[in-house]
Amino acid sequence: MNNSNGDGSVGDPVSRAKGVMAAHIAALNAGDEAGLAATLHFPHYRLSGGSLKTWDGPGQYLADFLARAGNGWHHSAWDSLDVIAAEPGKVHLDVRFTRYREDNSVLGKFRSLWVIAEINGVWAAQLRSSFAP
Repeated sequence: MNNSNGDGSVGDPVSRAKGVMAAHIAALNAGDEAGLAATLHFPHYRLSGGSLKTWDGPGQYLADFLARAGNGWHHSAWDSLDVIAAEPGKVHLDVRFTRYREDNSVLGKFRSLWVIAEINGVWAAQLRSSFAP
């Protein structure tokens, strides 16, 4: 199952979705706002704690993450990216991740559901539902 990905490359949806997730965590850990925005479709949606947050553009995304990540956050890592369902233009991922302090002690372990979609030839995260604050 191959499809064009808008950047001249070809790949299956699961590989493309996992590539988005790898780029997302790398940009997040580097504090790379532009790189992080490139992994998200806007508007972007996050459901957590009974509240739906919508970002219409990338402007506040990184600042909002840093505010909710907690004091002492230094970096995060994916523990698992398990495919729930996939079709040519969309992949649902069951994601487990850990937030760490600078000394690699654990701030928290969380689970979330991510939807990675191809829109206008670009693969990026459209929405997620998270148990993380």
